[in-house]
Amino acid sequence: MSTHELYTIPADLRTWDVQMAGSARFTWEYDDGRDRMLALYQKGKDKQWDSVKRVDWGLEVDPYDVLGIPDETIAIYDSPLWHRMDDQTRKEVRRHGAAWQFSQFLHGEQGAMICSARIVESVPDLDSKFYAATQTMDEARHAETYARFLQEKVGLAYPINPHLKSLLDSTLSDSRWDMPYLGMQVLIEGLALAAFGVMRDITTKPLPKQILAYVMQDEARHVAFGRMALRDYYAGLSEAERREREDFVIEGCWLMRDRLRGREQWEALGLSKTEVEEAHKLVDESRYLKLFRSLLFSRIVPCVKDIGLWSPRLQQAYVDMGVLDMAGQNLDDLMRQDEEIAEKLDEERFAKEEAERAVEVAETIAAATSD
Repeated sequence: MSTHELYTIPADLRTWDVQMAGSARFTWEYDDGRDRMLALYQKGKDKQWDSVKRVDWGLEVDPYDVLGIPDETIAIYDSPLWHRMDDQTRKEVRRHGAAWQFSQFLHGEQGAMICSARIVESVPDLDSKFYAATQTMDEARHAETYARFLQEKVGLAYPINPHLKSLLDSTLSDSRWDMPYLGMQVLIEGLALAAFGVMRDITTKPLPKQILAYVMQDEARHVAFGRMALRDYYAGLSEAERREREDFVIEGCWLMRDRLRGREQWEALGLSKTEVEEAHKLVDESRYLKLFRSLLFSRIVPCVKDIGLWSPRLQQAYVDMGVLDMAGQNLDDLMRQDEEIAEKLDEERFAKEEAERAVEVAETIAAATSD
C-alpha cells in the first residue's frame, strides 16, 4: 500500500526538492583523529541493529489506544468539546494524535538521514565523516521502523508539519558545513530525543516502548556527536558568526515549540471550523502540553549551552519560552540512562522468551515420555 493512501490530508508533493548550497570536502589526512570521536564511531559500529529482528513486530497494537496512556494527556479532555463528542469520535482523536506524533517522528528521521549524509559530504574532518556515515545508517533504520509502525499498526499518517519542514529547509539550504549539525543534531534531534523519552517512559504498550527505547539508544550518540564537533569549532567563531548561529537557534526553537501544537490533526478530524478553533485554544491552554513542551527542551537547552552559544539574549529567549531551567540537565547522565533502558528492555524480553522456550521444551519432553 502506498503511504499516500494513509495520509489524512494530501501531501503537497510525492517528493520535496531542497536546493542545497555548499561544497563537498575531501581530506587527505587519514591519521587517527580525535580519540573521543573515534570511540563514538566505534560505538556506532558496534551498536548497529536490524529492526526486522530486534523489534517484536508480532505484538498487537490497538490503533485507537497506541500508547495506552490516560485521556488526561489529551489537550481537549474533559472540555465542553470533549463532552460533545461521541465515543467513536473520541477514539479517532486518540488515533489521530498518535498518528500525527509518529508521522512527525518518521519525517524527522528522513530529514536526519539526509542531514547526516550532508555532514559526510561537507565536514572537513575524516573522523567526523566516519561517524556521520554510521549515523546515516542509523537514521535509515529509524525511518524504516517508524514507517512500518504507521503502516502496519496505526494505519494512518500525516504529511510533514510546516514548522518542521521550515527548519529542515533552513538547515539543508545553508552552505556552511556546521549548520546541518546545529539544525539537526542539536535542535531537531534534541527535541525528538526528549519527545521519545517522555513517550517511552509513559507508554504501557510493549511495541512502541521497544521502538522508542531502541531508537533513543542511537539518538543519544548522535547528539553527543553534534556537541563534540560544534564545541571545538564554535570556540573559534567571531562575535558576528556566533550571533548568526544564535539567531538560527532562537528561530529554530520557536519553530519547534509551535510545531508541537499539531493543528493539522484537529482539521483532519472533520470538526467544524468553530470546533477546530476551540480545539486550538484548548491546546494552547493545556497544562499537560505546557509541561510536555517544557520537557522537550531538556536536551536542547543544555546542549546549546555546552557548545558555547550562551549569550544573554539567547538565555532571554529561553526565559520567554519558559525553558531556561533546563540548562542544568546533565546530558551525559541522560545518555547513559538511554543506553541502560534499551539494554534492560532487551535483557527482560529475551529472558522471558528463553523461559517460555524452556517450558515448551519441557512440555514436549513430558508428552513424549508419557506416550
